[in-house]
Amino acid sequence: MIIMKNLLVTFALLAVTVLQAQELSYKLEELTAIDFVTAVEKSSKTAILPIGVFEKHGPHMPLGTDLYTAREMALRAAEKEYTVVFPWYYFSQINEARHQPGTIAYSPEIIWKVLQETLDELNRNGFDKIIIVNGHGGNNAFLEYFGMAQLSEKRNYSLYWFRPAYDREVIKKAVEMTQNDPYDQHAGNRETSMVKAIVPDLVHTERAGLQSGVDLDRINNLKNVYTGIWWYASYPNHYSGDGSKANAEAGELILNSVVDQFVETIRAIKADNNVPELQERFFIEAENPLETEQ
Repeated sequence: MIIMKNLLVTFALLAVTVLQAQELSYKLEELTAIDFVTAVEKSSKTAILPIGVFEKHGPHMPLGTDLYTAREMALRAAEKEYTVVFPWYYFSQINEARHQPGTIAYSPEIIWKVLQETLDELNRNGFDKIIIVNGHGGNNAFLEYFGMAQLSEKRNYSLYWFRPAYDREVIKKAVEMTQNDPYDQHAGNRETSMVKAIVPDLVHTERAGLQSGVDLDRINNLKNVYTGIWWYASYPNHYSGDGSKANAEAGELILNSVVDQFVETIRAIKADNNVPELQERFFIEAENPLETEQ
């Protein structure tokens, strides 16, 4: 009888353990400290940092559009391939929209330091592979330079940036379901459709025509020149495209395509040994450049 009771207790504990493993959240903020330790191992020591910003998205989209999009991509991917997802992260480069209401533009020094310390803290807590998924186009130049600057000193983690390649056939189908949008870059047809699929109640397509999203091309007198005012020169309304015909079905089509690509990317990153090994070799050689084989 005692043996039977012990067996039942053992099976019950195993069942609870299995259930807990199945229900382990991939959202960092939902994990207990004890579950966090399990999550780090289950994720193969891999975390996703979804980056967005607070900025105007035309007259019809929420200020947190990029936050919603980046985190939704991360959560959908993590559900298919377990990876720990960091909460909403909004310390981004957005100086080009400081003239618009609702823009939260931190200084260049702050966005650099916060991102670096966030990565350092994730690494200190056990993650040795960190994947950025960026929902804000204004971060692109910053993130490229930040990524190169990771080589300025030895790191104990590898940083990856997921940059999706939108499937032409998927985009073609989405356009057929909505409209052709020649200026589709920011709060236009594609982005509006995606956000309608994520938070439909926060998108007001009936307001999309209140302002123009057409390129004003106000510095076309300068060829082969870059200037920081370029975006304002083209799109002072912080709106590029036309979101009036967007719909959730088209957005879901695009989202699913990107998420499938992201899942495969996460799996490839988890299996990757090249970046960590090359990074380690680079740091050794950087300490002794005269001994680097020529």
